[in-house]
Amino acid sequence: MSQKATEATHKKAEGLDMRVPEDVLALLAAGQQDAARAVDAAIPALAQAGELVADALRSGRKLVYAAAGSSGLMAMADALELPGTYGIPREQIVLLLAGGLSSHGEMPGTPEDDVALAETDAAVIGKGDCVLAVSASGSTPYVLKIAEIARSRGAKVVAVANNPGACLFEGADVCVLLETPPEVVAGSTRMGAGTAQKLAFNMLSTLAAIKLGHVHDGHMVNLRADNEKLRIRAAGMVAEIADIGFDEAREFFARADGSVKVAVLLAAGSTDAAAARELLNCSGQVLRKALTELNMTENTVKCAQGR
Repeated sequence: MSQKATEATHKKAEGLDMRVPEDVLALLAAGQQDAARAVDAAIPALAQAGELVADALRSGRKLVYAAAGSSGLMAMADALELPGTYGIPREQIVLLLAGGLSSHGEMPGTPEDDVALAETDAAVIGKGDCVLAVSASGSTPYVLKIAEIARSRGAKVVAVANNPGACLFEGADVCVLLETPPEVVAGSTRMGAGTAQKLAFNMLSTLAAIKLGHVHDGHMVNLRADNEKLRIRAAGMVAEIADIGFDEAREFFARADGSVKVAVLLAAGSTDAAAARELLNCSGQVLRKALTELNMTENTVKCAQGR
C-alpha cells in the first residue's frame, strides 16, 4: 500500500461492507469530524495565506485556484461564490481545473498528469497574482507545474496538501498542511481530505474578505444583491448597522444603487452617494474607517459652528 497518508487504510474499515447502515454512517461521520479537526493546526499558515490573497486582490491582481479532481471541485465551490458573497470582481477570480468540466459533468483523470495542459492554462498568471495550488496528495503533475510557472512569473503561491512533506510545498510562499487521517474508503479524498480543504477555503477566503473591508460586524457588506432575497438581506444589514428602521434602510439602499456600504454612510449623514463612495475610496473600502472619518468630519463642522 502507498506510504502516503491520503492512500493509507483506515484501521476501522475492515469488514465495512458487512456492517449495518447505521454503523457505516457513524464511522463515516466520525471520519469527517476527524478531518475537520485537522484544520486547526493549519490556522497559522491560513492566516499568512489570507494576507497574500488580500494583498493581491487589493492591488487589482488575480486570485488563481489551481487544482484537479475532487480538490478542484472544492476550489470551484469557493471561487464561484466570491463575487456574489463579497463583491470581488469576477475578472479577478480565475479557476484552473485540470481538464475542466465536460458538458456531461464528467471529470476525467487523465488531465491531472497533463503538464502541457498546465503550461497552457498557466498563461493567465502574472506578477503579483496569488495562486492557491491544491492537491490532496501534493504530487499532482498538473498542479505542480502551475505552481512552478507561477513562481517563475513573480506570483505568490499558497500550496495546500493533505500529506506531510508534499512535493507541492517546495518553493511555496505559504504551505498549508491539512494532515487528515486515512480515509474510511482508502484513497477517496473527496471525503476527509475534501472536507478539510472545503473548510480551509471557507476560512481563507473569508479572512481575505475581512482584510479587504468586505465584512463589518459579521455582515457581508459588499455582497452583490441581485435578487429579492438578497435585497431584503442587504436592507436588513443597513438597518442593523445604522440602527434605523427597515423601511428607511430600504430607501437608503435604493439611493445607494445597491451598495450596503454606501447606504450605511448615507444613513450616518453622508451628503449623497457620490460623497459616500469617495469616503470609501479614501478609507480603502473599509466601512468602519469611513464611518469614523464621517463622524470626525461632522464633529469638526459642529465645533466650527459653535454647537
